[in-house]
Amino acid sequence: MKLLPKEHANLVEQAIRAAQAAGDLPAFDIPEIEVRPPKRPEQGDYAASVALQLAKPAKLNPFHIATQIAHHMPAADFVSAVEVLHPGFINFRLNPEWLKAQVDSIITEGENLFQLDLGVGKRAQVEFVSANPTGPLHVGRSRGAIVGDSIARILEATGYSVEREYYFNNAGVQMTNLGNSLRLRYLEALGMPVEIPGADDKTFYHGDYLRDFAKQLIAEKRNTLVEEDWLPFKEYAEVKMFEIIRTTLKRVNIHHEVFFNENSLYDSGAVWKILEALEKGGYVYESNIRENADEEEREKAKNYAPAKWFRSTTFGDKEDRVVVKSDGNPTYTLPDIAYHANKIERGFDLLVNILGADHFTQHQVVKYGIQALNMDSSKIHVILVQLVRMIKDGEVQKISTRAGAIETLDDLIDQTSADAVRYILLARSPDSHLDFDLDAAVAQTNENPVYYIQNAHVRCAGIFRQTSDISDDGADLSLLGDAEMTFIRKALELGDVLEFSAVNLEPHKIAFYAHELASVFHPIYDNVRVLSTDVSPDLAKARLRFYRAAQVVFKRVLNLMGMTAPEVM
Repeated sequence: MKLLPKEHANLVEQAIRAAQAAGDLPAFDIPEIEVRPPKRPEQGDYAASVALQLAKPAKLNPFHIATQIAHHMPAADFVSAVEVLHPGFINFRLNPEWLKAQVDSIITEGENLFQLDLGVGKRAQVEFVSANPTGPLHVGRSRGAIVGDSIARILEATGYSVEREYYFNNAGVQMTNLGNSLRLRYLEALGMPVEIPGADDKTFYHGDYLRDFAKQLIAEKRNTLVEEDWLPFKEYAEVKMFEIIRTTLKRVNIHHEVFFNENSLYDSGAVWKILEALEKGGYVYESNIRENADEEEREKAKNYAPAKWFRSTTFGDKEDRVVVKSDGNPTYTLPDIAYHANKIERGFDLLVNILGADHFTQHQVVKYGIQALNMDSSKIHVILVQLVRMIKDGEVQKISTRAGAIETLDDLIDQTSADAVRYILLARSPDSHLDFDLDAAVAQTNENPVYYIQNAHVRCAGIFRQTSDISDDGADLSLLGDAEMTFIRKALELGDVLEFSAVNLEPHKIAFYAHELASVFHPIYDNVRVLSTDVSPDLAKARLRFYRAAQVVFKRVLNLMGMTAPEVM
């Protein structure tokens, strides 16, 4: 399938070069040519404004430039007319016969509709979720999960070989706290006297899932762990929690190829090798205070023990960062740099990280560390995902894993559907805050965008159930009308939306497009009938062919968003 903006831009560039060769336009550098659908349909199908950009370098009136470009425009099977409008727009109209023929082209491409070659021969890794196994996935983490998986799907649709990775740490203070929390619940379930910390205790996890784990542990081990410390409880909780997390992700059609444990970076010595490399490069110094600190900071720090600092200011950071604390333990920064060095060493061409908005500074420091190691930090692309507020019955719900006051992803799926969760969490730019309105998500009306989009596919499927005895092979597509062609025009925009989403890592553009596509389709469905007394057999056959193409487009778009394409609702 053709990417029409690119195809038209190529025609314009050829026309400019032909006009220059003929002496009808002077020599000048040709800028990037942007072609897009005009705001008003009566202005054509696609429009270019490059003549306005060329007025200054060409020292000519833009209308004159546009006229010369149009005069030298090469012929193309998909173009029926080229028009010039003041002050210098070049408008294109698609060939109606070519456009109708795209119905068959869409059906032929099927599930691979607009499969692009942008990333052919390249490897991409998308790292997302990456929650430590301390509790079930809540709606906040879920947004990053949906964004990450959708980016992976888009990259696959543009030719990349994609690996989905989950990065986690099953050690550290949080996991110790989890082990201690389960130990207390275990003793409590055995009827032993224990003191459960209050809800404001930051070292205790209050979630009901730990009560469930405790019951399961007793069923397996009885009271044999009464004298044990936190470690076996941590190990048990970790295994159980990862089972839950994987099962939950599977419910929303997410599967990771790799689960990477941060501890492996310590086991292999990679963390300390990275520190050594940074030290050799002159990027680490030992001090009780950062360099260039003011007198007030120095006075406060005069009794501090020395720590090791990374000179991130060398790369534009506002201050240097501690990489090894005074007690000899690394901060998050050092293993994060080691992890990204490991990613680059694995040979990926593109690295995409989906992180919470609170990781803004951290991800920048990691890039500085990669630069200090003389590695290519330009491969790393970070998507920061803003917070999600859960709205139920018009009220904001509290989300806290530690306090146990959470709306889990499983809860949301149970109350709505996996498709509703995926679409709602995808349908806004990740850098904007999002309200998840549970009441709206369950509505079975066109006000619910999930229902609205999927119902388009359902309607197509319904037509084929009613016409199972009619074949649309060899349909006369010239019989199709303007309404059907309006939809095909919109369908042909998918390739450009897909390419833009991949290049800019903006998966929400697919969600926007899906809703626009459905808004074009539904009025057509209401008026363009297949089975009606006033519809001839040949026209019915042509329209049936059209609806088959529409079904293909909706299935492809839904798949790109990780959603199902239901045949009944």
